[in-house]
Amino acid sequence: MADSSKTEKATPKKREDERKKGNIFQSSDVVSAFSILAIFVVLKLVFPFSYYYMSNILVKYIGCLKTVPTLSVGFSIDVIKDLLITVLLIAGPVMLTSAAISIIATGVQTKFKFSKEQLKIKFSRMSPLQGFKKLFSLRSVTELVKSIIKISIIIYILYSEFKDISKHFVNLMFQDITQGIYFILDSIMGIVLKLSAVFILIAAFDYLYQWWEYERNIKMTKQEIKEEYKQLEGDPQIKGQIKERQRKMAMNRMMQQVPSADVIVRNPTHIAIALKYDIEKNNAPIVVAKGQDQVALKIIEIAKKNNIPMTENKPLARALFKTVELNREIPEQYYVLIAEIMAWVYSQKKEMKRH
Repeated sequence: MADSSKTEKATPKKREDERKKGNIFQSSDVVSAFSILAIFVVLKLVFPFSYYYMSNILVKYIGCLKTVPTLSVGFSIDVIKDLLITVLLIAGPVMLTSAAISIIATGVQTKFKFSKEQLKIKFSRMSPLQGFKKLFSLRSVTELVKSIIKISIIIYILYSEFKDISKHFVNLMFQDITQGIYFILDSIMGIVLKLSAVFILIAAFDYLYQWWEYERNIKMTKQEIKEEYKQLEGDPQIKGQIKERQRKMAMNRMMQQVPSADVIVRNPTHIAIALKYDIEKNNAPIVVAKGQDQVALKIIEIAKKNNIPMTENKPLARALFKTVELNREIPEQYYVLIAEIMAWVYSQKKEMKRH
């Protein structure tokens, strides 16, 4: 019975793991129903050829009985060869058809997945206790019900068909043997088609049941889904630590660029933007560092140590913080304001050089 705590649908990874183990749902009834139908269809198609070939063989060797005084080794070998060829020609198409239909019907259901796990010897499969449990499982009850239904249907159809066919038995006595054989063959095919139609219907229900049971058995608990998520995505705590480490590294790299800035735009302590302008490399000043609160204070501290000019402009500082990414040029809409600030910076540098 399925675990009652397993209430969640299986994830794609769970399904793939089950496939690798060879646990793929399939209905043996689907294989059986289509195999039986295909075999009898092929038998009907090859019957004229089989009848012709068999009659020739019989005529050939029955006729030889009068001319062959003793049974020689060579004659025996010829008989065996012809019989083997006859059996292969008659049974070959049927056997190949049965094998092909079985492979295709199974492959379509399993998506042609092959697992080595099913070939491994597992002592748990030989356990008497496990076998005893299977006797009273839902699957066993279902298989028993299906078997009873199948047998009942077979008995009913056979009884009904033979009852109708028996009415024609007297007429067969006055017909040619070939016509009699074809009549019997057509009658058998009629029975097979009716049985196949019923078995295909049963196979369809069995397929749905097998799918339902498979889905029920591979359901997962919420804890299993969480564990799987951790395996696929990584432990959230570890991911958080990695992100924090990456953030610190990015912060350190940004702070290392502050000494190269030309000016700091402040607001006045909550936001700080470090701008750098290289006429030969850039079309406009770029933001080499930015931050708010503690980060802003750190930028200001480094700027003071390196004697970088600072100016207060609350609207500009806020706008640059929100709209411009690190190491990006400022938008054209701020060119005029930044140009005024850069002019002031250059004048400040000239003043410092004079003194």
